[in-house]
Amino acid sequence: MPEDSRPSTEEPRLTTSRPARRRTRHPRHIIAATPLALAGLLALLVSGNSLRPFERITTIDGKMASKSDYFKDPEVQRLLLKHGIRVDIHRLGSRGIATQSLRGMDVVFPSGQPAAKLIMQRQQRSVRTARPFVTPLVLGTFRDYAKTLEAAGVARPQRAAGGGETLYYDLDMKKFLNLIEGRKTWNGIDFAEHSNRSNAGRVLVRTSSVCESNAAGTYLSILAFVENDNQAPGTERDRHKPAGSGGGAASDPVLDVAQQVKPLINLQGMAADEQADSYFSDEGESIAPVSLIYEHQFLKHQVDHQKKRGKQDSRRVLLYPSPHALTEPELISLGEQGDRLTELMESDAALRRRAIELGFRVRFSGEDGTSEQLNAYLREHEVQVPTPNPDQTKADAPDLDALERIINYVGSCPPAGQGDDEDDEGDE
Repeated sequence: MPEDSRPSTEEPRLTTSRPARRRTRHPRHIIAATPLALAGLLALLVSGNSLRPFERITTIDGKMASKSDYFKDPEVQRLLLKHGIRVDIHRLGSRGIATQSLRGMDVVFPSGQPAAKLIMQRQQRSVRTARPFVTPLVLGTFRDYAKTLEAAGVARPQRAAGGGETLYYDLDMKKFLNLIEGRKTWNGIDFAEHSNRSNAGRVLVRTSSVCESNAAGTYLSILAFVENDNQAPGTERDRHKPAGSGGGAASDPVLDVAQQVKPLINLQGMAADEQADSYFSDEGESIAPVSLIYEHQFLKHQVDHQKKRGKQDSRRVLLYPSPHALTEPELISLGEQGDRLTELMESDAALRRRAIELGFRVRFSGEDGTSEQLNAYLREHEVQVPTPNPDQTKADAPDLDALERIINYVGSCPPAGQGDDEDDEGDE
């Protein structure tokens, strides 16, 4: 075969391919967490808290009584942090706040007006104050005891919507005190007929310490008012009574009343909020059949019970005393830092709303009354709304001097720690 007719063969070619690009692998848990992190960042941006760790937080020191539970509330603390404020609470009874040193404090928050007046009398400058809410003084009891008082003609049930079991009773204090003064026992007024148990104990109200607590001092005012023929002791009328007209040789009408009311309460060495803790505990009925508490504590308990269990706590009920007493906590500023907090408490709508959710009757300056928004909140959470007693007699408190004398006599209180006033002046 001729050379030029042979098939030609090509040199084999070596082909190379580019190495595959290695993909970066991320751990699955990082991929899964990314949307959550983005959602969290978005929430912070929307709420305005994204820069909170970098902002300066002002700590405000305050001596507070039972209404310190408002500032202990996590939601209130969150709302205050949005304004760069944290409140450091030094817990003390209202009267203790009024009589002890206030050195180093920015604010004080006694639970009622008598203590607030004592505090303001000690200040060397005009102070800024706020009264953000009010709450009635009430007696917490249990249904069998309330039914016993109803059968005795001492308590009257408020009507519940739909005709169900009521949470609230109106209590005639004059008739109730007659039971206490007569040393009646629960069995003696037929408690066993309304319960499968018996109780040979005396009919008494368990209170917190009158030497420390606003609640106990306010209750003393009710007792003194009733025992003094619906007149606050120490008034002009008392000063013109003949010597010994209060029931003895004593010529001091205030001391006469103090002697009358001392046997009417069962004093305990605890603060008002601790009293409520005992009442709402599982052993509350064994501790005391009737306890002195504030309305807001009961209402919050009922809302929480409804949220957790889908029903009201029908075992516990309230007695609204008549004559009644409304306590007015007052936030008192002692300096510039305190001014920030008092101003905020008056102006911030979210803080007012949270007070309603905690059971307080919040002060409003518009068309809404103190109770309307609270009532709406209770209805929203299917909790019975208390109705005003037709008898709206209010127990007038004695003047400060008379009340202090009654408290000291009934509680055998130690001397007030007023010797620290000079220390306070340097901080005001």
